[in-house]
Amino acid sequence: MSGDGAREIAAAVREGSRRAVDVVAEALARIGRADPVLCAFVELWDEEAPRRAAEVDARVAAGEDLPLAGVPVAVKGRRGLRAAGPLLTAGAVAVGATSVPGPGTPWQTWGLGAGGRTVNPWRADRTPGGSSAGAAVAVAAGLVPLATGSDGAGSVRVPAAWCGVLGLKVTGGRFPSPDRTGLAAPGVLTRTAGDAEAWWRLVSGRAGPSAPPPFPVTAVWSPDLGFASPDAEPVALARQAVGRLVDAGVVRLVRLPRAPLLLDPGPAWLALRTPGADLTDAHRVRAADDERLRALFTRADLLLTPTAPTAPHGHDGPGDVYSTALTWAFNLSGHPALSVPAGFGTDGCPAGLHLVAPHDREDLLLSVAVEAERRGAVEPLRTP
Repeated sequence: MSGDGAREIAAAVREGSRRAVDVVAEALARIGRADPVLCAFVELWDEEAPRRAAEVDARVAAGEDLPLAGVPVAVKGRRGLRAAGPLLTAGAVAVGATSVPGPGTPWQTWGLGAGGRTVNPWRADRTPGGSSAGAAVAVAAGLVPLATGSDGAGSVRVPAAWCGVLGLKVTGGRFPSPDRTGLAAPGVLTRTAGDAEAWWRLVSGRAGPSAPPPFPVTAVWSPDLGFASPDAEPVALARQAVGRLVDAGVVRLVRLPRAPLLLDPGPAWLALRTPGADLTDAHRVRAADDERLRALFTRADLLLTPTAPTAPHGHDGPGDVYSTALTWAFNLSGHPALSVPAGFGTDGCPAGLHLVAPHDREDLLLSVAVEAERRGAVEPLRTP
C-alpha cells in the first residue's frame, strides 16, 4: 500500500520523479489484491485508466502545471464521472467506480460491490456505512488517496467516521444536484485534511488556500443536538477528540445561554423525500432549526457533535437507531460539515467527530482540520 497522499503524488509526477502510468498501475494492482475481500468497487477501469495516465504524463511533459497530476481517484457509483470533471482536468486519473447500496438495502448503510457486499476494512463483519460505502473503504484501505462522494443525509460523513477517514459535505445548493429535494450535496473522502482542501480548491474554483483564521476558533459542543440518543462510546470518543483540539489551541469551547436544542429533523427529512407528502410540519421544523442555528453561529464559529450515534453495525441491519441521527439536520439546513477521525472503540472500529460551520465556510472547516493535523491534535491515520 502506498502511503502517499494526493498532493505528494501530484508533486512527484510534476517534478518528474514519478510517472502517472506507474502510479496508476500501482493503484490498480492494490485494488486487484484487496477488492475481492473488501468489495469497494463496482467497476475497475483497468484499460482506460492507464491510457488516461499516459495522457497526463504527456501533458506534464508539455509543460502543463496540473494540481492533481497522476493522482488515482475513485468516483462514487457508475455515474460518478459526471461530477469528477474538475479533478480530471487537473490531472487526476479515475481508476474505478465505488460501491453504493444495492436494491432493497435500507437506510443507505450498506454497499454492494462487484464481488458482493462491501465490508468495513477494520472488521469484515461490520458495515462501512453508506451510501458512499466503497468510497470510504477505498480511501481507508489505502487503495486511492481520494474518492468522491455525495451526501443526502450523512452519506459521506457516516462512512468516513466508521472507516476512519475524513469526509466533507459542502454547503447545500452551492453546486447543481440531481436531487429534486435539494438535500444532497457533493463531498469528498480523503486521508488528510490537506487533500480535502486541495479537492475543495478545485471544485470551488479557488486558486489557493484561504488565509487561516486566528486560532483558537470558538466552538460549541453538543453530544445529542437536544433530540438524539447516541450511545455512550461514540460520544466519549468524540468528546475526547474535542479535548485534544482544545489542548492544542485549535478550538476554544464556549457555553451558550442554552444548550444547542434542535427539533428532530428526521420526520421532516422523510417527508421531503416522500412524493406527495404534506410538508407543513417539515417546513415548520426546518424554519425553526434554521433560526436556532443562525443564533448559534452568531456566538460560535463551529458546532461539534459525534458524527454517528452508534458504532458500525453488522450486516444484518442497523437496529432502531438511525445512523444519520446527528448528520441529516445539516442536509435540511444546508450547512457544510466535516467528519474527522476521533479514535477507535472497544470493538476495534473507528468513530468520528463532526464539525459544522456556517454556510459557505468550508474554508473554516478545512483550516481547522489542517491545523489540528499540523499540531498533532489528531492521531495519524492508520491503514487496516
